[in-house]
Amino acid sequence: MSQNIQTVCIIDDDNIYINLVSKIIKLKRLSDTVLVFNNGKEALDFFQKSAHNEEETKVPQVIFLDLNMPIMDGWEFLQEFSKIKNQLNSKIDLYVVSSSIDSRDIERAKSIDIVSDYLTKPIRLDDFERILV
Repeated sequence: MSQNIQTVCIIDDDNIYINLVSKIIKLKRLSDTVLVFNNGKEALDFFQKSAHNEEETKVPQVIFLDLNMPIMDGWEFLQEFSKIKNQLNSKIDLYVVSSSIDSRDIERAKSIDIVSDYLTKPIRLDDFERILV
């Protein structure tokens, strides 16, 4: 692969969206590995284990996070992830990806220091290329 992004993480409960994004990333060769979590709790558990070196894992360089999910939503994930992000010893760009165009959601997400940007669904191909190339 010619890109620098080895691993991308998608945290979303929409299987159609997950499959589409995964295929775009693989077809365009934007990353070697795509990690998928269906809710914030699954993802947080993975990152907590990575932070405590309980298992050898590839920490993703880019995270695409949905806001509306069951069990643990994107807002709750952001709150908990911000507490452990520095323990991961990796540069991680986190993008909130949501179908919400509510300006309050956009401003709230952008005000969180670990959020790189807010993208609305569906993500355009040029957004993927800008982020992952």
